[in-house]
Amino acid sequence: MKIHDLITTTEALDALVARLAQSEFVTVDTEFMRENTYWPELCLVQIANDKEAAAIDPLADGIDLSSLLELLTDNEDVLKIFHAGGQDVEIIYNLTGKTPHPIFDTQIAMMAISQSEQIGYANLVESWLGTTVDKGARFTDWSRRPLTDRQIEYAIGDVTYLSEIFPKMLKKLIKTGRGGWLNAEMEKLADPENYRNDPGQSWKRIRSQGRNPQVLGRLKALAAWREGEAQHKDIPRGRIMRDETLADIASHPPKKQSDLAKVRGLSNAWRENDIGKRMMKVLEDAEPLPAEEMPSKNKRGAPLGKEGALVADLLKLLLKIRARELDVASRLLTKSNEMEALAAGVRDLPILKGWRYEVFGKDALELVEGKTGFAVKDGKLVMSHIDDMHAGMMDAANGAADDQAAAAE
Repeated sequence: MKIHDLITTTEALDALVARLAQSEFVTVDTEFMRENTYWPELCLVQIANDKEAAAIDPLADGIDLSSLLELLTDNEDVLKIFHAGGQDVEIIYNLTGKTPHPIFDTQIAMMAISQSEQIGYANLVESWLGTTVDKGARFTDWSRRPLTDRQIEYAIGDVTYLSEIFPKMLKKLIKTGRGGWLNAEMEKLADPENYRNDPGQSWKRIRSQGRNPQVLGRLKALAAWREGEAQHKDIPRGRIMRDETLADIASHPPKKQSDLAKVRGLSNAWRENDIGKRMMKVLEDAEPLPAEEMPSKNKRGAPLGKEGALVADLLKLLLKIRARELDVASRLLTKSNEMEALAAGVRDLPILKGWRYEVFGKDALELVEGKTGFAVKDGKLVMSHIDDMHAGMMDAANGAADDQAAAAE
């Protein structure tokens, strides 16, 4: 495979993209910094196919990334391959308002052919290629220039290894017939809604106790205000105020600005500075959360109750058994909240549709409905239909009775 020098000009980039656009797939990775900014700062893009690989410097003076971004977001003939690509996709979305498509994520794909929930990149390379990844440059400040040869080599390795792994992984997915299991997961990764920044919805990411409309209304208003402040200053939202502090203020709003000095997580300066004044105005103007925006008492749709909780625990046990039998990650089959919903009586669930129903949902539903149970066979916990279990018990009882009768004779 040909490894190019660091690309720093538009001409070299356009020539590279023209060649890559003829490929069936490209592997992509990015290096970025977001510790001190609201928006992640793109510092390096690595891209490869099965013939060549390169690192592109988006900080190079005068470089135009348009051809690269067009390849990633508009060229439907080339599959874009990432590993744990959520943050990479977010950066591309921030630059273009679009996401890469079609897309394939090797971390997600591993869930269909192993029990790995979130396999790391180094472990992926080790398991497929038997190669140990040099982690020495892992915590590099990628915004500093010039980059060293070691840094560039490390960065390009991320995509060259992926270009070797992907064909092998694809063969296994085809052999197991599980490629179709991943379609919805890949489309979810490429859904622009996952990356659209709506300050009005940011409160939903914050843990808050209770369902008081006044408290949640203040939480929503404060969270949206914090997003605006952070964007304006281009600093991480946590630098304005931590989630815990914001939730505490929403629950116990200060009566006047001077009281902000007593709030844990805020400095004394808040009692008289402009940002404190702006926040107090937000609190003053906050409206109770409308009824249509209130979170349901139980996001699963119905109260679970003590008995339902026990059923949910049995479903989780079934999930472990089935994931082990299939050699897949349990997270790909379903999640805890979905099993709790099933136990609570909800039936309009992904687990009861498509391939998930065939490999797990059908048995899960029968367990809830009392048609199946657990049994120990050859030292392993397995599922068994109640009728079969009953028949087995009757056979065993009849056999014991026959033995006793024979002994009596």
